Amino acid sequence: TNLSVTTNNVSDVNAFKQKAGLTRELASCHTAFVEGYVIEGHVPASDVQRLLEERPDIKGLSVPGMPAGRNVPGMEVVDSNANFNVYAIGHDGEVVLWNHYE
Repeated sequence: TNLSVTTNNVSDVNAFKQKAGLTRELASCHTAFVEGYVIEGHVPASDVQRLLEERPDIKGLSVPGMPAGRNVPGMEVVDSNANFNVYAIGHDGEVVLWNHYE
């Protein structure tokens, strides 16, 4: 899947994240919007593709914090693996596990 990307730098990142409906516990380093969904942090492309294929009635996906390891896109560390979760964020703020990586 090819996606066109537009970058917008904002002066108050925290206010931008709050406006997107992200809590402090869900926040990470990058916030993106893809076809109406919010994508927070280093969410693997396969999870974004699944989201766009299934189109669930959720706000979006988040990988909180900044895990680093060979299996984390954009945060690769050759000699380390990171266990991390991708969470689905409901419109009501409910957070459920979407995927887990070892």
